[in-house]
Parts: sequence; structure tokens; C-alpha cells
Amino acid sequence: MDDRGRRIVLVVAILASFVAFLDGSIVTVALPAITRELGGGVTLQQWVVDGYLLTLGALMLVAGSLSDTFGRVLILRVGLIGFAATSLICAVAPSAGILIAGRALQGVAGALLVPSSLAIITATFTGAAMSKAIGTWTAWTGVAFLIGPLAGGGLVDTIGWRWVFGIVVVPVVVTILLMTRLPRSEARAAGDAHVDVVGAVLAALGLAGPVFGLIEGQRIGFGDPFIVASIALGVACLVGFVLWERRAAHPMMPLRLFSVRAFAVGNLATVGIYATVSLGSLLLPLVVQEIAHLPATVSALVTLPTTIISLLLSRTVGGLAGRFGPRPFMTIGPLVTASGFLWMLTTRDPLDIWWQILPGVVLFGLGMTITVTPLTSTVLAEIAPSEAGIASAVNNAVSRVAGLVAVAFVGVITGGALTVAGFHRVLVVIGVLLVVSAIVSLVGLRGVGGTRAAPATQISSPESARRP
Repeated sequence: MDDRGRRIVLVVAILASFVAFLDGSIVTVALPAITRELGGGVTLQQWVVDGYLLTLGALMLVAGSLSDTFGRVLILRVGLIGFAATSLICAVAPSAGILIAGRALQGVAGALLVPSSLAIITATFTGAAMSKAIGTWTAWTGVAFLIGPLAGGGLVDTIGWRWVFGIVVVPVVVTILLMTRLPRSEARAAGDAHVDVVGAVLAALGLAGPVFGLIEGQRIGFGDPFIVASIALGVACLVGFVLWERRAAHPMMPLRLFSVRAFAVGNLATVGIYATVSLGSLLLPLVVQEIAHLPATVSALVTLPTTIISLLLSRTVGGLAGRFGPRPFMTIGPLVTASGFLWMLTTRDPLDIWWQILPGVVLFGLGMTITVTPLTSTVLAEIAPSEAGIASAVNNAVSRVAGLVAVAFVGVITGGALTVAGFHRVLVVIGVLLVVSAIVSLVGLRGVGGTRAAPATQISSPESARRP
């Protein structure tokens, strides 16, 4: 493929991911306005976030298999159309129940986007070029986090929160038009379909049970038999999911992937890192609006430095990680991020966001920029190109599930109400998770070199050998 073809692939991959990331960043600033109109308090806020993350995390693994099977471009196109339709459902939702249902359907469509877009990059670029391409993807998809809160805050403060869902349709249309210019070879299907329906059902029930129990348990009591049964059923399904994946002919999560050290360690670090990202991204706009009593637009401005730092440094960090290996970046980055959140322990009532919050946000952005690109490259670098879609899906599913569970715990950690003391408890949890992730990277990535792509035979099996 020539340079022009590679540029088109990269642009489409960025725009497709942009849609999913925009939705994630634009919604958080609208949560207080949503609950003011529809009611539901913290519980509804959690479900608006977790309804999306639940289906996203449960189905992303299936989406990765579909990407490898039917072709990345086809799956991207279906995901984009579905995302536009479900965004409109959320925009016109007359009740909390329909909004949550719309968010769950958005997650189904969103599951088709990120793994396919990243798989296109890993299938097109190799070696140091792949690290730089992923760095560019990270930086430009970060524009969604720049535009999302600002646009969301402005829309909420002017014409209403419903437009934060309706506006997503615009980048979807632009992306679909640009996809017509993709090189023909990128649009071909990859093989026969093998959808792990049993695995998908077990994963969905396994995630839904504990999440439902954690969120609704705050409202009706954790001793309620229905809550206990929900959590127990979910745990049983998760155990069943692992057992099924070990014996399934075409598993949605091939456990053999975890035999690659970099992949296994990278995903373990992902759990702590993305749990903290979800907690921070949810809590910061809420703290600014509900504790400091400032408008949604201001809450968006407070989180702006994280995106600016990512845009400026992600490509550089990606290139350096390709040269020096991921270990120093994935060790130092979480520690810098932790220092930012621990800085916010200075918050007091009345809250001074410019001194007590903003410096911590800057450190948060710097630490995550140091971490994310090396983490993504590490997870995918030693995976065979034929399994890039499913490997990307596993890592994205791990990150979304980590965020899903973290958000479900928010009410438990804060005590069901967002106060300064509750915010401090969340900050301590975040700090601990990040320090553990840094230790995992420091110890687990010992001896792991740069992000050079491994031979396609790095992970071999009868099933993978049959995939093109």
C-alpha cells in the first residue's frame, strides 16, 4: 500500500474512534442536567454511564471476532450507522428508562467501532511506524475529549442536554463518506463467520449481574435477596464464561492470547489504569457542577488540559516508546497520574477549582499521555496480524469493563451522595489503583523490548492458522 492509502486508512480509523470517544466525553458534563429533568439522582447518572459501558464491554469481544471475520470496513460501517440511530433515540428519550435503554443500544453499536479502527492500523503499519500511527490515533481521537466537554457544556447551558446526543450524528456522516475512499483491499471480508453466542451471553450476564447489584443495592439494600441473587448469578456466569472459552472451538476471547507476556501484563495494567480514568472522568465534572455549583461549560474547561497535553505529546511518546520500550513509560505514567489525583485531596468546602482541582488535572493529563500510547502498542505489538481485531477487542473490553465496574462502585465509595469527603475517598482508591498498575508494569514488563511487531507465528493455533 502506498503512503496515500496509509494516510486514508489512518484518517478513517481516527474518525471512527472519534465518534465513540466523543460520546463518552460529551455525556459526563450533561449528567446533572439529565437528572434535573428526568430525576433519579446518582443512580440514574451511574446507569447513563454504565448502560453504555455494559453492552460495550460485553460485546466488544464478539465485535473483534466479526472484524477479523467479515472485514474491518464492513463492521465499521455497520457500527457507525447503528451509533447514529441509537444516538437519536437517546436525544428524544421521554423517560429515564428509555434513555438507559438507548445508551445500552449505543454500546452495542460502539462495540463495533474501536477494535475495528485500531485493527486497521495494526494491519496496515508495522514496527516503529505502527507506534507512531497509534500515537497519532491517540492524539487525534483525543480531539473528541477536547471538543466533547466544551460542546457538551455549551449545549447544556444553552439549548439543552438532548443535543449532546444529537450532535454525534454529524461526525458519523462525515466518516461514512470518507470510507468510500478506502483502498479496495481494506474492504474485503476476512473469512467465514464464527460467532461465539454462548460466550457472548455468559459475558453479558456475568457483567450485568454484579453491576446491577452494585448500583441498585445502594437504593434497595445489599441484603435484599434479589440483589444477592443478581450478584451471585453474575459471578457464576463469569466463571462459566472462562470455562466455556477454554473449550469453545471459536472463542470470543481466545485465552491463548494471554500466553504472550506483553499482552497479559498490558491487560492487567489496563484494569487499574482505565478504572481510574473512568472514575476521574465521571467525578470531575460532577464535583465542579454539584459541589462548586459552577456551569457545565466551566466543568468542561477544567478538564481541557488533559486533552491539550495528549494532542501535543502523544505522537512523541509513541515514537519514544517504540525506541526505548514500554516499561519506563508504563511505570512512570501511572505514578504521575496518581500524583495528580492525590493533589485533589486538598479540596475543601468551599471548593477552589483553580488551585485545588486544575493542577491535579494537568498532572492527570500528563501521566495518561505518558501511559496510553505505550500501553496500546505493547498489548498489540506481539499479536499476529490475523488476530489484531480480537486482540484489540480484548484490550478495549478489559478497559471498558474496568470502567464499568469502577463506576458501579461510585455510590458504594461515596456513600450514595457526592460530598467533599466522598470525593476524597474516591481519590484515595484511584491513587492505590494507579500505584498497583505502575508496579505491575515495572515487574511484569521486565525484559520486554520496544514495540516491534512479532512474527505472525507468535501465537499459533489451529483456529488462528485458518484465518487469513
